[in-house]
Amino acid sequence: MLFGRGKKSKAEQPKDNGTEQADAATTRQDGGPVAGGAAKGDFRLSKGPFDASEIDSQDGYVDLGALLIEPSEGLQLRLEVEEATQRVVAVTMDLDGSSLQLQAFAAPRSEGLWDEIREQIGQSVSSQGGEVEEIIGTFGTELIAKLPTESADGGRGFRAARFMGVDGPRWFLRGVIGGNAALDRKAAEGLENLFRKVVVVRGDNPMPPRELLQLKLPKDAVAPGQHGAPHEAPPLQQPERGPEITQIG
Repeated sequence: MLFGRGKKSKAEQPKDNGTEQADAATTRQDGGPVAGGAAKGDFRLSKGPFDASEIDSQDGYVDLGALLIEPSEGLQLRLEVEEATQRVVAVTMDLDGSSLQLQAFAAPRSEGLWDEIREQIGQSVSSQGGEVEEIIGTFGTELIAKLPTESADGGRGFRAARFMGVDGPRWFLRGVIGGNAALDRKAAEGLENLFRKVVVVRGDNPMPPRELLQLKLPKDAVAPGQHGAPHEAPPLQQPERGPEITQIG
């Protein structure tokens, strides 16, 4: 599994008006309670992603701070960095030519925001001359967004992104699939499987709703040739910008 860092300007950060939710309703399928309170039969507990309190051990995961990622064959990770502050603002999972960008946010306990966020995403896409379609996907109600593009030779087309939103105990996780898997459900299966295995580490500190949970570079992810780097350490990719369509919302 490879690690890389991508640059992200301040203007490219997720906007507050379209990236978080609330969650408080969560109980295990067997009816047992989970942290944060919950509603019996919450689909998230059978589909994922999960809260740190819902796993037995964090061993074996890639520790990115607010997110724990399960390693997978062929998976590459890119951390998107805000240029102005050098803060890590997103992690992108690249697999089989498509990508899944992840961002986790603090959320209130008692109300969901996904309906409001979907509306805001739709307004943002429409203002850019694009279109959105609401679908029932693997993780509930999702959005397919299409934005017009123009190639260097003047040809016109569109780029697509699939937005998924999941509430957990005091956190909201947004996933944005780009590339061929945004429209091809068969091609998206690998990224969907990775998304369902993501673990969110909310922490106990009070945070205002919609504040980005802190991400970090894994301790053992160092550039090849760097002093102290083990021979088998995953190499770092050169910094690059993430897919701009994921700015929506």
